[in-house]
Amino acid sequence: MIHFTCDRCGRVLEIEEDLRYIVNLEICVAMDPLEVNEIDEDRDHLLEIHEILEGDESREHYRVEMYTKQRYDLCPECQKKFMGNPLGREPAPQLGFSQN
Repeated sequence: MIHFTCDRCGRVLEIEEDLRYIVNLEICVAMDPLEVNEIDEDRDHLLEIHEILEGDESREHYRVEMYTKQRYDLCPECQKKFMGNPLGREPAPQLGFSQN
């Protein structure tokens, strides 16, 4: 029997009774174009990246650093919390002012 658990709070989600939200997270390296000058005109940047990945014994480390895809199941409560703060930022400190 297939069962799902909320990846945030650990709650067991009943297939017939509970809503389940799926979060797909895809992270990849931004490959912004470099400024082209006369020296770089003949450089093949993709070839250089390929050579780095093929020549290093820790290729898997580079693959993970360059592209990662993950999937999470969330219960309705955790989905609301996630949508309110998807990056998990700390809340800004509240400043208390006197009533003067």
